Amino acid sequence: MVGVGGMGSAAAYHLARRGLRVLGLERFQIPNTMGASHGLTRIIRLAYFEDPAYVPLLRRSYELWRELEAEAGERLLLITGGIDAGPPGSRVFEGSLESCRQHDLDHEVLTAADLASRFPAYRLPESTLAVFQPDAGLLKPERCVIAHAGAARALGADLREGERALEWSAGPPARVKTDRGTYEADRLVLTAGPWAGALVPALAGVLQPERQVVAWFEPRRPELFTPAAFPVFVVDVPEGIHYGFPAFEIPGFKVGRFHHLREPVDPDRVDRDVRSEDEGVLRSFVSAYFPDGLGPVLRTSVCMFTNSPDENFVVDRLPEAPGVVVGAGFSGHGFKFCGVVGEVLADLAVDGRTRHEIGLFRLDRFRIRS
Repeated sequence: MVGVGGMGSAAAYHLARRGLRVLGLERFQIPNTMGASHGLTRIIRLAYFEDPAYVPLLRRSYELWRELEAEAGERLLLITGGIDAGPPGSRVFEGSLESCRQHDLDHEVLTAADLASRFPAYRLPESTLAVFQPDAGLLKPERCVIAHAGAARALGADLREGERALEWSAGPPARVKTDRGTYEADRLVLTAGPWAGALVPALAGVLQPERQVVAWFEPRRPELFTPAAFPVFVVDVPEGIHYGFPAFEIPGFKVGRFHHLREPVDPDRVDRDVRSEDEGVLRSFVSAYFPDGLGPVLRTSVCMFTNSPDENFVVDRLPEAPGVVVGAGFSGHGFKFCGVVGEVLADLAVDGRTRHEIGLFRLDRFRIRS
């Protein structure tokens, strides 16, 4: 396995759980802040505006996170409820509502006034409609990676840190050359995050890494931003689609904008310094819609989205190398699926198929060749 971040650590666990010998190669540390599996909190939600087809995978994902919590002996998932909001007709509101209707999810439709009355930190435009779904919440990404990696190691997986994959061949047997040695295996799983395009040339023209920045603001009224008082959110406003979290583990209200400044990047050369314009975009949003959250910036973080053209995942066997399985292109909304994607990757590697419906994620939609 190449890449032991969110998806790779989960896949390593699910493969080891089946009694297989697993070698995982991670170029950085486990976990690390170089890719897309860090940042203290990640949203998990059932009302999925992206496509209702994700909901069955999400239900399985919740089950797997709870199983991992029991195995790790720590809380990884905190339920806060979730808001998906936007103007009538917007993709965020209408898509979330459609997911709730198709899959009979518990939900309420709230106006902007309803929202402000129930959760006073929210001050969205008057025309806004919101779906409140009570099962949404947040995950602790670094702890999730540690938990999956630890459970995999306890089952015998060999997960190696600070070892960079340089090239590979499909075989059989599959072969990976690193900066430390060469390894062979019956199957190869590639979960390299923003480096997937460099590692799999057929994906280089499909996947585009993008610089992403989030910030934590110290609230002026911290009592309004506790997990008990403040649901996680995805909101569509004139400035773009934004997402946010209650204060959790540090006394800051975390917020980001999807596609931030729309900066495609080379993952080896991404600017990891936070600039004034990065903060300005987020501060402007908080000022307009969450004014009680607009205090000093306590913390910032740079990560990367790895976007596919349709922003759906890439989870499949390579067409001309069926012994090679790839998980990539999670487009800024994948972390919540780590457990179930790990299960799917293990299915594909071992059996060549999975019981989960992954038609949205197949490589043939891009008409590429490996």
